[in-house]
Amino acid sequence: MTQARDALLVLTPHPSGALPADVLHDMLGEGMFDAARREALLRAVFLDGDAYTELIYHVPGARHLQAPWSRFAADLNRDRNDEGDNGVLKRTGFDRQPLYLAGFEFGPVAREARLRRLWDPFDAQVRAELPGTRLMIVGHSMAPFGPALGPDTGTPRPALCLMPGTTSEPTFPPALWEPLRQACEQAFAEVIRGSPDPRVTIGEPWSTDTLSQTHQRHSGVPAFGIEINSGLFIQGGQPQDQTIRDLNAAFARFADAALGLL
Repeated sequence: MTQARDALLVLTPHPSGALPADVLHDMLGEGMFDAARREALLRAVFLDGDAYTELIYHVPGARHLQAPWSRFAADLNRDRNDEGDNGVLKRTGFDRQPLYLAGFEFGPVAREARLRRLWDPFDAQVRAELPGTRLMIVGHSMAPFGPALGPDTGTPRPALCLMPGTTSEPTFPPALWEPLRQACEQAFAEVIRGSPDPRVTIGEPWSTDTLSQTHQRHSGVPAFGIEINSGLFIQGGQPQDQTIRDLNAAFARFADAALGLL
């Protein structure tokens, strides 16, 4: 373990396809006891999340926090009070198909209880890890095209997107944005070369990662999010093992370079 990597905190908020039993019951009712229906739902929410990102963003020697539950139980990369369609407690998948039984509504008591159990512990873990951290990176994946639930429906997406905030509210020093982009482009060059859109972008399709913004505000620790196009490493719903290995090695090189910029 190097001292530099020990000062790196990597968050993966969306790799899990697990749902607590009470959430399964909210979504399926008595259907939760039907193996076929239960497994179909769990597979769908897994693939609609950021599948395999805990593997891609693993850096030996760094500190990691990995969400134990699906983003469709509670989205840890949303503000606690975000009640929008794509907010902290989503009512649909990214295809806008309902996740819950007809007539289901979140009452204020049930909403607060779920957030207290699922959102609050992760927030507390991040806050506990930030002392002594020099850089926080939040790792995501994105669909190859903007989904129905999103800001860029139907739009092709680049190979990689960096989210360092906006010029008015940066989460990573703006003077380092272009060096950061260049370091990312160099680290991932081989593995993204053959992709439909091999660009490494800043702010396209997103400029700000919510976890980065939230925790940079209170801690001052530089932070940014990174999105990898899932079309690079998932084909027909199946992981491409060698590509995942290659992306992991590329991310480790990039993480070291990002630390070196600070």
